[in-house]
Amino acid sequence: MNTNESAYMQIYKHIKRDIVDGVYPYGTKIPSKRTSASSFGVSVITVQHAYDLLCDEGYIRSVEKSGYFVDFRAGDGFSSFPSEPAPSSAVMGSAESSFPYSVLSKTMRYILSSRQEDILRKSPNSGLPEFRDAISRYLARNKDIRVDPSRIVIGSGAEYLYNMIAGLLGSDNLFALEDPCYEKIRRVYDNSNIRYELLPLGNDGIESSALRRTSATVLHISPFRSFPTGISASASKRHEYIRWADKGRRMIVEDDYESEFSVLGKPVETLFSMATKDNVIYLNTFSKTISPALRVGYMVLPSKLASDFDRKLGFYSCTVPTFEQLVIAELLDSGSFERHINRVRRKLRSN
Repeated sequence: MNTNESAYMQIYKHIKRDIVDGVYPYGTKIPSKRTSASSFGVSVITVQHAYDLLCDEGYIRSVEKSGYFVDFRAGDGFSSFPSEPAPSSAVMGSAESSFPYSVLSKTMRYILSSRQEDILRKSPNSGLPEFRDAISRYLARNKDIRVDPSRIVIGSGAEYLYNMIAGLLGSDNLFALEDPCYEKIRRVYDNSNIRYELLPLGNDGIESSALRRTSATVLHISPFRSFPTGISASASKRHEYIRWADKGRRMIVEDDYESEFSVLGKPVETLFSMATKDNVIYLNTFSKTISPALRVGYMVLPSKLASDFDRKLGFYSCTVPTFEQLVIAELLDSGSFERHINRVRRKLRSN
């Protein structure tokens, strides 16, 4: 096995690939934990961890006293065993999810003393190279998103980035939004003269019939714990979104709301990492994970849109101060950010 990646993650990816490729068709039983443990040369506990992830993401289901069965069909737009919507209340705002002030203040003091006059310099329009580098490395480690830092654009929060996306994709496109969706998405697009339609959400994402009927060319979604419903897209639904985007010249805007605080042993797989046709814009912020006061977000552009962005919007100055970019870059590179995320996940799992 690959020594650079944990054993349970390798097992998870191996079985997930077999399920998606049809090696294990829908409804079939996958090998028992003991059989897999023997095949992979690991403990039963390690296999259990991998199977738990597959269950949580909707690839398999556990049947008491019978084993694990495949709950994914590539042709379906829904999970055959839909779960109830997750609670809509966010974990942020609770004491257990607050970023440690002592760590943040220590990092700020370090940047002030070590970077000195650097913090007074104007940031490049798309963001500081060291910040974009740090985000690129973090995404590779934690989201299986591997992109050149030049495709990352820094902005002051989600609303600012929504506006940039509107300017990049243009008013000629019809957008499709989740119904209900985060109210500010609608308001930003209204203000930018973007035409959109609302697609109703079911238990595991946008209803398949609505997705088939829409004439939209851009789909703006929050696959993990959509606000305000708390609904997360199942594995089948995420693959359906990708199939939808692959037909014609379509684009997905993946608003990765709050997924760092998933109670899974790893962040939920992203549509960006699943896509094979370079047609997903990935968007995230540090408002939930560090502080809404910082107003720092970023988006990852498909390679085919990077030059369009430079041509259309590259003249906009970066709206995030250099100091804040340097502070978060240090938090990412030092491991402080990921230690905080892991601490919160452990607490949430124990609740």
